[in-house]
Amino acid sequence: MSDTDLKQQLAERFRKVNGDHPMTDADDAYVNAQFVVLEELCAVHGRDSDEVRRLMLGQRLPLPGYVRSDGAEMVPADLFALADEAGAVDRLEAWFTSHWADPITGKAEWAAYLSGQYVCLHSVTPATIQRKEYLTSAISAAENEPDAGSAPWAARLHARIDELDLLEPAFTVYDRLRFGGPTSRDTCIAAMRARFPRP
Repeated sequence: MSDTDLKQQLAERFRKVNGDHPMTDADDAYVNAQFVVLEELCAVHGRDSDEVRRLMLGQRLPLPGYVRSDGAEMVPADLFALADEAGAVDRLEAWFTSHWADPITGKAEWAAYLSGQYVCLHSVTPATIQRKEYLTSAISAAENEPDAGSAPWAARLHARIDELDLLEPAFTVYDRLRFGGPTSRDTCIAAMRARFPRP
């Protein structure tokens, strides 16, 4: 299979997962600042880009985070880091899912990881995925805590918001289209800071 065929297959899979939303110049600029072109990353790591595309299509490595308006597949700079930590691509799924006590949750997180949609984290690891889940849940439920409105509560809330702020990038308009609405940055950081200003 030619390079062009694999690129086309990957682009089709990407659109199937994310929907067919155009990338604007602003989206492209954001992605260029946060991600790298697949071929360039492969060249740095001595990997064959077609083989990496096959691994993505075979659900053994995550899909690109974005496909730029010119068709470039944009991936995180640490795309290969987890496979390296696991010992090999073949060991990645077992290593990844082992970080969750519940196998069903582990499988669901593996599927989410493979989708390439974890663009909500600067660095995608089981630990950062779990921490983001904890923080977004805690921030969303904060106003129902028994001491809501108190000074200790406000300090705790803003510490969580600040931590999430460090974990997450800014997002772009394209993300709000493919996710069908506001991002966790919108709801758990910007909106909560507006509703509950720092004391």
